[in-house]
Amino acid sequence: MKNFQLLLIALIFQFSLQAQIDGSDLWFSESSLNSQNYLLKPKSVVVSDAEGRITLASNELLHGLNRLFKTSIKTKHKVSKESVWLSLSVNSDIRELIDPKELDELGSDGFIIKYIDEKKSVLITGNTEIAVLYGVFHYLRSLQTIQVNKDDLNIIEIPKYKIRILNHWDNLDGSVERGYAGRSIWRWNELPEKISPRYHEYAKVNASIGINGTVLNNVNANPQILSTEYLQKVNAIAKVLRPYGIKVYLSVNFASPAVLGGLENASPKNEQVKEWWKEKVKEIYDLIPDFGGFLVKANSEGQPGPMDYGCTHADGANLLADALQPYGGIVMWRAFVYNPKGNDRARQAYEEFYPLDGQFRQNVMIQVKNGPVDFQPREPFSPLFGAMKTTQLMPELQITQEYLGFSDHLVYLGTLYQEFLQSDTYADGEGATVARVTEGSISNDHLSGIAGVANIGLDNNWCGHHFAQANWYVFGRLAWNPDLDVEMIADEWTRQTLTQDDKAVDAIVKVMMNSREATVNYMTPLGLHHLMGWDHHYGPEPWCEIEGARPDWLPTYYHKADSLGIGFNRSSSGSNAVEQYQAPLISMFDNVSTCPEKYLLWFHHVPWNYQMKSGLTLWNQLCLKYQQGVDEVRRSQEMWNTMEPFIDEKRFAEVEQKIAIQLKEAIWWKDACLLYFQTFSNQPFPKGVEKPIYKLDELKKQKFNLKHHN
Repeated sequence: MKNFQLLLIALIFQFSLQAQIDGSDLWFSESSLNSQNYLLKPKSVVVSDAEGRITLASNELLHGLNRLFKTSIKTKHKVSKESVWLSLSVNSDIRELIDPKELDELGSDGFIIKYIDEKKSVLITGNTEIAVLYGVFHYLRSLQTIQVNKDDLNIIEIPKYKIRILNHWDNLDGSVERGYAGRSIWRWNELPEKISPRYHEYAKVNASIGINGTVLNNVNANPQILSTEYLQKVNAIAKVLRPYGIKVYLSVNFASPAVLGGLENASPKNEQVKEWWKEKVKEIYDLIPDFGGFLVKANSEGQPGPMDYGCTHADGANLLADALQPYGGIVMWRAFVYNPKGNDRARQAYEEFYPLDGQFRQNVMIQVKNGPVDFQPREPFSPLFGAMKTTQLMPELQITQEYLGFSDHLVYLGTLYQEFLQSDTYADGEGATVARVTEGSISNDHLSGIAGVANIGLDNNWCGHHFAQANWYVFGRLAWNPDLDVEMIADEWTRQTLTQDDKAVDAIVKVMMNSREATVNYMTPLGLHHLMGWDHHYGPEPWCEIEGARPDWLPTYYHKADSLGIGFNRSSSGSNAVEQYQAPLISMFDNVSTCPEKYLLWFHHVPWNYQMKSGLTLWNQLCLKYQQGVDEVRRSQEMWNTMEPFIDEKRFAEVEQKIAIQLKEAIWWKDACLLYFQTFSNQPFPKGVEKPIYKLDELKKQKFNLKHHN
């Protein structure tokens, strides 16, 4: 009877534990390890810290170890066998164990984790309290994701990018532009009096992946964010994030001196405007001494900017940079600009910014989207990378899936990020990847950074889709080191978030690694792009024509399908966007026979019967690519159905429902695009392509419904 009662209690406990798992713990969800499999399960934690500077790091270490091993780790004052030892590098004992030159090279964020054989213990050290905290999170991650032995614990980690930042597109009314996980986590109406517990959680999870900055508000900025009332609210958030090494930044409206300050205009030439910005920046730093700086969207999509006054982007950026410079603040000036009168939207950021190279202040970074158009499922890298030799560029990646199925589709973006970051610009000969030219290893720039547009909201699981958490995670890991393997990162995330079962992890990671290519295939294969509805960026509307709409907002502008073929001619016989790249990319992209097929229809208008490398015609290969995308989603559905024994009931069911939506919509994409393009090719679908379940006329009448995307 007693054994039965114990079993019943255990089952009730297990059921209650599973009921609590809703994704809110992110990559701290999978919290149980079999201690017998881990050689270095510590027996104690030693903290050398008379001034209490690394208390947060030691608390996180104790909490993490107790959570992982379901035990209570003791703290000691002296290092003993099988302990984890935390210390700042200024400790004389540390400098006896580790070469001081190595410590000096760590900078402010780098850390060392080292197995000290004579003490049979693990040392975690760095030059600052934040560095030690990063080391703690790395150590805990290692316990969960590799079979740790002492040889694995000889680690020196120094981040490649100095600024690793999230851009929130959150509005002051609580809405989130291009956000698909509920309303904003920033509760402006409650601040500064009431501090949400989620702010602390946000700080911790970002620090765990090395993110050290956050832009709190939308790039389409409301000038009120700079009012004294809202700066008090910003200060309240900054106080919560500061212990975790996260600086706050703000998006600012360039017209703020006129709108908020009552000045006649916001011209960079106006001395009153210069003075207004200086006074406003002083007010900010009096409140928030470690404020990071400003993000600016100017003269883009109707936003005000310096060009309204006959000035350049450099004039506008330098105006703000001069105000921030005395305090160490920076300006992140976005290069997302385009003119509807231009002949090719993909050329326009380069045309506006390349001539300004060398004219920006040292504390200005030009924030450039990964591709030359707009966060498409696949784009070649923006030609600005590698072209601007004396201006620091900051890559901007999108974590939220604006053009990739919102939070309905399972799309692991690690492969997209890797493809972009490892693209060779040839700016300094072969091997000058986007990562190398932006993180400073080629030019030795004093300033480097990378930004990700956040996919975070008030949903329980933070990101709308449980697997969308992995995109936040992989961004942080690559921001620390863009050369990391994204399959390894997917494995890390899965083991920390979903399950420790090796076979289940392998199956999940395989689906994740195939997911982005599948999405490209059922949406925009072979270099097609921007086939989404112009007003929602979600479902397929390749036929979309709207009277009075900007032409470069419409899919027909990009695919240019006609009776002869399909694709945008950006070769030397077309818009000549290829000329903006470095050799040998110019000639490679310019020639239809050497252009990589994944970019073929990006750079060329290709006949329907053109023979591809596979031997198939363009039409037949296009059809089969769409089918491959659908088939891959089916395989992911089949895989997930086998995961029920390994995943808690709630998350299993929620992902199951999402994949069902994704499969239905992948078929929708395939049918809509192929039926429409068939009206131009006038060719049958090849063998292997499923018969459409929709009719083209019905699809054209179908209205996009946001009911499950809010």
